[in-house]
Parts: sequence; structure tokens; C-alpha cells
Amino acid sequence: MSTLQEIFAPDGPFARAIDGYRVRPQQVEMAERIAAAIKENAVFIAEAGTGTGKTFAYLVPALKSHGKVIVSTGTKTLQDQLYNKDLPMVREILKAPVRTALLKGRANYVCPYHLNRSLADGRFLSREDAADARRIAAFAKITQTGDKAECNEVNENSPVWNHATSTRDNCLGQECPDYKTCFVMQARKEAMAADLVVVNHHLFFADVMLRDEGMAELLPACNTVIFDEAHQLPEVATLFFGDSLSTAQVLDLCRDARAEGLTHARDCLDLTPLSKAVEKAARDLRLAVGVDAGRFAAAQLQEKAEFAPALAALESELEKFVALLETQASRAEGLEKCWQRASELRERVSRWRKPVDAGFVYWAEAFTQSLQLNATPLDVAGIFRKQMGGHPRAWIFTSATLAVQGKFHHYCAELGLGEPESACWHSPFDYGEQAVLYAPLGMPDPNAFHYTETVVDAAWPAVKAANGGAFFLCTSLRAMRRTHELLKAKIDDEGLDLPLLVQGEASKNELLQRFRFLGNAILVGSQSFWEGVDVRGEALSLVVIDKIPFAPPDDPVLSARIDEMKKQGRNAFIEYQLPRAVINVKQGAGRLIRDESDKGVLMICDPRLISKPYGRKVWQSLPAMKRTRELQVVLDFFANR
Repeated sequence: MSTLQEIFAPDGPFARAIDGYRVRPQQVEMAERIAAAIKENAVFIAEAGTGTGKTFAYLVPALKSHGKVIVSTGTKTLQDQLYNKDLPMVREILKAPVRTALLKGRANYVCPYHLNRSLADGRFLSREDAADARRIAAFAKITQTGDKAECNEVNENSPVWNHATSTRDNCLGQECPDYKTCFVMQARKEAMAADLVVVNHHLFFADVMLRDEGMAELLPACNTVIFDEAHQLPEVATLFFGDSLSTAQVLDLCRDARAEGLTHARDCLDLTPLSKAVEKAARDLRLAVGVDAGRFAAAQLQEKAEFAPALAALESELEKFVALLETQASRAEGLEKCWQRASELRERVSRWRKPVDAGFVYWAEAFTQSLQLNATPLDVAGIFRKQMGGHPRAWIFTSATLAVQGKFHHYCAELGLGEPESACWHSPFDYGEQAVLYAPLGMPDPNAFHYTETVVDAAWPAVKAANGGAFFLCTSLRAMRRTHELLKAKIDDEGLDLPLLVQGEASKNELLQRFRFLGNAILVGSQSFWEGVDVRGEALSLVVIDKIPFAPPDDPVLSARIDEMKKQGRNAFIEYQLPRAVINVKQGAGRLIRDESDKGVLMICDPRLISKPYGRKVWQSLPAMKRTRELQVVLDFFANR
């Protein structure tokens, strides 16, 4: 194999294979540093600005390493793109004889057993759902992988997928009649045999904790773990290192137990009435929290008169249900599974009722139909460091946004990484020429009553000058809905032909396809559009951020963490809240310039960017673009584009 310098050279294999290929010194340096870390089984953190070509910078040394590599991505979309597009291309260019595999969580693979049972039981309430079920059944007969991402005829959010896939709770394992042709098992076997496996962060951590997703066998054999979009890890780790149970899980258990009872225990007459009593207790618990969706700390819930009795009632009904299922468990594998699930749910309810672990924060999230009870660790650093122990291997963390003003202290502290080797490579794009950072004058305090109206008024002249092609990134769903309303009124009033899209009216991918195709659209989004979105050219030339995205301080997990840091005499704002907000702003800003020829304006409306001392930390962490407070500069910029 050639050296990295030769591979990335102006006359190397990449230059020969890719039209318009340019050597990027940042990319070559990054690849060399990653290769060195792999060789030394070291931890390495790499921030690489947009356009550095970080995917190739880690894939080349990974494919040349002759060891087993796991690459973990932030989202399933990125996972599919990496596996279906980038990886085959690099492997072909390098002529690397490397076996690759794609591994997702079990909820992504059709389960023929559960699909056929649901079809036989007639579980589908609407004509549309029944049609989806038939489409999935037809797909299951022809697919090689069973991966639902390949089933284009059925929306990935269709409720029917819940009946056509298995969960850790209801999988029958080796007792399943379809075990030999199981898509989940097939995907795991391929992953075991492969040299490079592409997973996603959710799968990685779900497995580290549950030992259920096929990673448990993968990790010991692996020499290198590469996390792409690594800025998401603290959040994902927090999610999985905790414990949770949902009333929806209780309802699923009751439904499955009744179905198993009809097949294998018709003479057990108490099963149906007892399962209905458990269902009622679960629904009553959701109702005890009140109609509104939202997040609540355990203390807030205890203040609600009906909550504690409803939780006690659920535990008591589950207790009876567990006892009954135990008497039937030996009659069928499915009934035994239901007994185990019921026992586990009762355990979790009991742990939540009498919290014992001081290192955890207990809180709940209410959705329209269900309630989820969570126990979340205050600090994931210790748990994550323990996962990195054991077998010596290289750990590579990379993203366009990990550092605050070029330093990684915050990130390393969150994951307990100590002081590893790290490097920052700035984007090769000429931000000074290509972009303007605009902080409008005269903005009110972000908590002011009419703040969203002022944002839309301030941004409107820029939207018209850019002729659409704008993203409005909002920090809350309420602000997003109001922004959409106000923009719609302005477009109607002035009779402009600017298509207006809003998060939620279609899937994220569908909205982005429309946005690119239209070329002059305005898209209003919240959290899900701040990252992982790539729109090149004039289709996107204005990004408006309403506020610096601080997490809401009444969030139960955040407020518990702030209290804990205060107790330790630390400054939670400077050490924790601000760095997280800076990384989020960098993500949002990263949507703007995606290419050497892109030009655009980043408009941050929050006056704290200028008025507060910490505002400097925010804008100094962004690429070095022209800065202005004058609208005229923005209008001239668009006029001269």
C-alpha cells in the first residue's frame, strides 16, 4: 500500500478517481495523526472544520490498519451514507481487500415471526396500516438484509413497523421458528466476520449497557473505534447509561401476554382481566401527570396529588400480573418472555418509587399518549472511562464541533478522557470572502414578550435580498411555530413567491429534498435542523439563529447537574452551559458554507452575543468571517453575490 502522502497526492489514486479533487493539507495531516493513534492504541480527538474531508481522513488509515475497526456515526442517515457511498468509494480507490458490514439496532430489521403474527391477529386498525403491513410482508420476501431503510414504499415512521420488528423484550431468540433466517442474526454474523463495521452511537451505547445489539461480541475483537459526529456522545451516553420505563412498554406487554395466552394458555381465565387491570393502571399513571406534555422533576410529580397513589397502584397490579405469568411461564417461550418482562418492569417501577442512587436524577417525560420515567446519571465520565478500559485499542473522536475557542477541556471532562492528544483543523474555505456574520442592532432582551416578532422583522429584509434560500433555526418549538406563522403572514401580505416549509409537516429528508429542489424556499426548524444538514449553492444562503441555544434551565437533568456543580464550588455556567451552547451555535453556523463557491450570511439575533462578556466566546469559536451590525452591509453582500 502507498503512504498517506502518496494516496492524497495531486497525482495519487484519489486525484485519478475523483473529478475536481484538490489536495487539502488539513486532510493529509489529520489522516497521518489518526494513523499514528491507531498504531499506538491511543486516544485522539480531532476537530475538522467543514470541507476538510474528515470522512476520507479517517477511512483511509482505518482501511490500511489491518485490524478490526468500528466506525460509529451520529445518525442512521449518516450511517447509510457512509456505508453505501463513502466507504465503497474509498475501498475501491485503495483497492483494499477489506470486508465491511452495516449493523443497526434490531428495531431496523423486519422480524418475519412478529409480522406474520400481527397479520394473523388482524392487529391493524386502519386500511392504510393494513396496506403498509402487506407492503412490508412483500418486502420481507425479496430483501437480502431486512433493513427497513430499503423499504421505500412504507414511511419509516409508520406505526406498523412496531408490529413488524422485534424488541429486546419480545424476541424469542433460538426458540423462534424463523431463527435460521432471522435478519438481525444475519446482520450480526456479517458484522462479526467483517474487518470494518459501521454502527451508530445509539446502537453502540445501547449495547454497551444492554449487551443486546450484537456489539457485545464485536467490541472485544476490535482494535479501533472511530466516533464521527462525536460531539453527540455525551448526550447519547447520558441517555443509555441511565434507566427508563414507559407506560407504552407496559401496554405492549399486556397486549403480547394476551396474544400468547390465546395461543398457549386458553384455560388461564384470569390472564385477560389481570392484563386489562395493568393497562388501566398504566393509563391512569399517565393521566395523573395532567394533560400537558413536558418534562418534570420527581419532586414536581410528588406535588401532584394523584401521582404517588397511581404509581403505587401500577406496582401493585404488576405484582399480581408477575405472579400469574410465573404460573404459566413453562407452557411456552413467549409466555416465559412476558413473565421476564413483567418482572423487569415491576423492578423498575419499584426503583423509581424509592430512589436509592444519589448519583442519579429522577425525572419523567409526558408525551401525548404515554409517560416515561427516567433515572439519569449526573455524570457519565466515570462510566464512559470504564467502558474504554480493558483490551488496548485506539479511540478516535472527530467532529466539526468539539472545541471551544480551540480547546477541548469541556469535551474531555464530560467523557472522562483525561488529557489525550488532540488537534484542530480549520475549514479550508475562505470564510472572510464567502460569509458575513450579522448581529442586528436594536434587538430586545431574548426573554421579551415580542422577541420572535422582532427577530422576523429584523430578518425579513435579508430574506428578501437573498430571495429566499433561508434557514430559520429556532431554539424552541413554540418559537418555531410562531416564526412560521409570522413569515407566512409577511409572504401573503407582499404576495411573494417564496415557498415556506416547517419542521414536522413531512420527514426531515423529504423537507430537505424539497428545499434543495425549490431553490428559493424558507425552512423553519428547531433542534433537528441544527446539524447533519448539507445544502450547497444558492438554495441556502441565509441562516438565521434566533437565540444562543442554552438548554432550558428548568430541564430536570440540567438543573440537577447545575446544583451538583455548585455544591462542588464550580461555575456551572462557564464550565458546562456555555461550552454546550457554543458547540450548538457552531453546528447551526456550519449549515451555511458547504462548498468553495458558497456565499452566505449568518444572522445571530441574540443581543447577548455583543452585550455579554461571554458573547465573545461564542463568536470567537466561529470561523473568521466578516462581521457587521449594519443591515446595509448584508443587502450589499447579497446584491454583489
